[in-house]
Amino acid sequence: MLLVTIWPLFALICLGFALARAGFPSAEFWPAAERINYLVLFPALLVSNLVAAPLADPAIWRLGGAAAVTICGAAALLWLARRIRPHPAARFGPSLQGIVRFNTYLGLAVIASLGVSGGLERASVYLAVGVPLVNVLAIMGLSEGSILRSPGLLLRTMGRNPLILACVVGIALALSGLGLPFGTDRLLSLLAQASLPLGLLCVGAALRPEALRRDVGALFWISGLRLLVMPVFAFGVAQLFGLTGPEAVVLVTFSAIPTAPSAYVLTRQLNGDASLMAGLVTAQTMAAVLTIPLILMMLGLG
Repeated sequence: MLLVTIWPLFALICLGFALARAGFPSAEFWPAAERINYLVLFPALLVSNLVAAPLADPAIWRLGGAAAVTICGAAALLWLARRIRPHPAARFGPSLQGIVRFNTYLGLAVIASLGVSGGLERASVYLAVGVPLVNVLAIMGLSEGSILRSPGLLLRTMGRNPLILACVVGIALALSGLGLPFGTDRLLSLLAQASLPLGLLCVGAALRPEALRRDVGALFWISGLRLLVMPVFAFGVAQLFGLTGPEAVVLVTFSAIPTAPSAYVLTRQLNGDASLMAGLVTAQTMAAVLTIPLILMMLGLG
């Protein structure tokens, strides 16, 4: 049963929340843990899996194309809806991130728990496409698209993102055929093993239940679009691209998981509605324990 497979992941999230609220080990620990995961452990996971990804398989490239179409298609529809019913970037940015952005830690953990053959390698290819896309779209949504008038700033912003850099390095190594020599594969594997459990604990530590008291209507419809409509849309895109098996599971799973806690940090930095963003992260993470298995079973992917 999918719920039995997935609930331990959410138990880790709950544990992270409980530990952070109890002040254990300290308030300073959680930002530091998130930072080391973001800068070191998670990039190691991406590189080690991308190096092993079967890039000669045409289905891998179709997965990348399907990821781009799913994310950009949803974003385009949201921008169209905004033209019909305008609202400021401070609100639109969190709404956009709440629908197209994804929690990478949870996505990879779900794929690993499902035991999908070659799932982590294919998920890393999805991330190589999806991470740069959602970052650009998020910045555009929060800045009224002004970032596009400063391509140098955009490139510098993307070039400082360790996840994007890890994807570039991993794909380059895979295409070159060099692999990871001199035991570096074992080193990255050891680092990668710590990434997902620590990441899920940090997700729990970042939850803000008090943010659920505001904008209940917005939280409901944005979360519904993210957790229920987006995976169905992704399933349709998978059919269009002829994706089956692991590729279809990866595409739908990453469209069904909640938005990322890092969206709150970006929203606050760019003067968006941080309270709405915190509420979306919390509401979606809480609801996803039920919606993820429901969606995967409904679409026959569990």
